[in-house]
Amino acid sequence: MTNKGSIAILCGGGPTPGINTVIGTVAKVFLQDGYRVLGLNDGYKTIFTDQPNIQEIDFQMADDIYKTGGSALRMSRYKPKNEEFNTRFFAENHIRLLVTIGGDDTAGTANRIARYLATQNINIQNIHVPKTIDNDLPLPEGQPTFGYQSAKEEGVRIAQTVYEDARTSGNWFVVSAMGREAGHLAFGIGAACHFPMIIIPEMFNKTQISLEKIIKLVISSIVKRRIKGIQHGVAIISEGVFHFLPMDEIIGSGITFTYDDHGHPELGNVSKAHIFNVLIQQRLKKLNINVKSRPVELGYELRCVRPIGFDLLYCNLLGLGVKELFDKGYTACMVTSEPNGDIHPLFLKDVTDAQGKVKPRLVNINSQKAKLVFEGNAQFLAPEDYQEARFFLNNPEEYDFYKILNWPDPRATD
Repeated sequence: MTNKGSIAILCGGGPTPGINTVIGTVAKVFLQDGYRVLGLNDGYKTIFTDQPNIQEIDFQMADDIYKTGGSALRMSRYKPKNEEFNTRFFAENHIRLLVTIGGDDTAGTANRIARYLATQNINIQNIHVPKTIDNDLPLPEGQPTFGYQSAKEEGVRIAQTVYEDARTSGNWFVVSAMGREAGHLAFGIGAACHFPMIIIPEMFNKTQISLEKIIKLVISSIVKRRIKGIQHGVAIISEGVFHFLPMDEIIGSGITFTYDDHGHPELGNVSKAHIFNVLIQQRLKKLNINVKSRPVELGYELRCVRPIGFDLLYCNLLGLGVKELFDKGYTACMVTSEPNGDIHPLFLKDVTDAQGKVKPRLVNINSQKAKLVFEGNAQFLAPEDYQEARFFLNNPEEYDFYKILNWPDPRATD
């Protein structure tokens, strides 16, 4: 039996490709240094109960899981209240380090626990490994959250098949991609697949977002393709737009929702792609534009895929980085790895607002990459299309991409 004590690993939030790579790497490097490694199933749900759901992690288990998708430790979004805290698990198992894998809520809870334990004369370090397929945590510029690249790769594989189906059948597809408030996943998939229309919340930086504008953007692309003689296409829309839509507009959309105890529509119970597709089909029928479209949701299909090579290496570096930061005495921080592999701590206090909330990293809509994609790949109505577009629309000006978004047309001349 080692006398160095134990480390505990738990996972919060939803699955992300690469979790097992982090768990396996962290376990291996600490086991080799003489520590006991304990995994906690169900996140924070049982850690303060009389029977924490503990999984002992040995070298064999760590070696078996590191390349697999999903999470060997069952996950939970449970967020314990301060009054639930006690020292039992940490004292009885001689915990020296709490490693959390998750988003900002998981990290914030770890900080609260560490502060409580300190008041009880139990001092532990806590190091957080940030993960999300949404890529929306405020890591240094150019550093993705782990799992994003693997989820995008699988999303691209599915989306390319959808695009081929659209071409083969002569139809349109309306794809919705996960993303919380940010549009990284929809933008990355749509750009990689050359989709003629990509809609993310960051686009509405000069105008209020609305369902009407989203519908018009998709129809703008449909009509543009028709003018070019192309009958098919795909529009991808980030679910993040729902975070900015007025609630009365969502409720008044005509879509049937279930409602929570506070009277809010339970958006998680209905496909976002279905919502958009129904509204687009209704508008196309009013315009007498004969286009069939089908909804495809991209979300849960992406979260537990096997990590690609990028995330296998990236998560390995993050796992090794946990040990490096631990040995240097760091705590209450996230581990980050620069593109060259250098490990640095990122302290939560430096990325949270006055209320302690982590501000999400959004797509930089003013970046050269965004401008190149929207000006080069996207297909939509512009002034030079108005005459031909009147075959389909009485008022093509209302479907002008730049007018809808209130963006300056880069092709306009003085």
